Amino acid sequence: MQRRHLLQALGASALGVYSANAMAAPLAQDARFLLVFLRGGYDCASLLVPTASSYYYETRPNIAIARPGQDGGALQLTADWGLHPALAPSLLPLYQKRQLAFVPFAGTDDLSRSHFDTQDSMELGQPLGGRRDFRSGFLNRLVAELNPRAGSDATATAAAGDERLARLLQAVQPMAFTSTLPLVLRGAVDVPNTTLSAGAGRTGVDARQAELIESMYRGTALATPVNEGFATRDEVARTMQGEMEAASRNALSTKGFEGTARRMARLMQTRYQLGFVDVGGWDTHVAQGAATGPLANRFEELGRGLAGFADEMGPAWKSTVVVVVSEFGRTFRENGNRGTDHGHGTVFWVLGGGVGGGRIAGEQQALTASTLFQNRDYPVLNDYRSVLGGLFARMYGLNAAAVARVFPGTKGADLRLV
Repeated sequence: MQRRHLLQALGASALGVYSANAMAAPLAQDARFLLVFLRGGYDCASLLVPTASSYYYETRPNIAIARPGQDGGALQLTADWGLHPALAPSLLPLYQKRQLAFVPFAGTDDLSRSHFDTQDSMELGQPLGGRRDFRSGFLNRLVAELNPRAGSDATATAAAGDERLARLLQAVQPMAFTSTLPLVLRGAVDVPNTTLSAGAGRTGVDARQAELIESMYRGTALATPVNEGFATRDEVARTMQGEMEAASRNALSTKGFEGTARRMARLMQTRYQLGFVDVGGWDTHVAQGAATGPLANRFEELGRGLAGFADEMGPAWKSTVVVVVSEFGRTFRENGNRGTDHGHGTVFWVLGGGVGGGRIAGEQQALTASTLFQNRDYPVLNDYRSVLGGLFARMYGLNAAAVARVFPGTKGADLRLV
């Protein structure tokens, strides 16, 4: 991994191996981070296939992904794990280039098995059992740490080493690539949002109406956010117009996630260093399929999108990290409708040009009838706040105190993902 260390600028004592009082050397001065949230709780046992588990094949007579080497079989990753065959042209090459790692047995201790409650809980990143502050998502708190002047709490509490690091790093500009601002990016720092799906470049507000709106807010506290909103809209429109003009020569697809992912990459290359996008359609209670079928189709499209994002990032891919999460996994056994129901533990994906990939990371255990959580689900052995906290520590050089402000009550686990 190529890193532009800041040791000379900060002094050798300012950075070091991540510990209780020391910051890890950051990934790069221009590090970029994208969080992809799969809403609906995807079936991780079809994505990262536990090929060494005979119990997996016993409990999924209709929807199990066959062992490697068989017709429609999983793609061999390790002696214990395989990858869904729909991802052969997209994610397998990234894994082979050590630019993709998986973290199984990951997730939250939230046991509601409710999509909405668990999604809210994860996006807020706050301790379970306490009162939730719906005005403070964990990515917003991360931005406040990276840009101390952007959040009053971060300014008041940031350690001297954090402030020096922040001055050297470029100000992190966040963006939610969504139609509404998600909980994870709500908080003290103002964060814009915009959707990049096909048709997003069209707007019901023309130039004359935009000028009238801007004049209404001119001289008020809302003048800057209004102007920035129109500027973002115009930039998105220009990006999509350029894609249409290239239609006769290697035109980019605007259908599905791949088109959205490539447009995100073009914006993150030049303007935004932290992004969020969510992808729905993962609640597969009925007829989810195996090597082929509805779930395989979703994996194929998502994989093409992520591979397209990596390709579109160009040289910036080496300092980019993409993390794919879901609110929970699904039941280990198939149900009576050849689908799966709401579960618990899941599998995270970590991609990037500088990722320590080509491996299955984090705490693991054999999958048998006796090791399932509540006799039905993947257990959570790698808490998402700890996994992400450790990742942010290595990416941005955050010390333990800064990680605890992003994820209160949590110590980052260093899985050496970057």
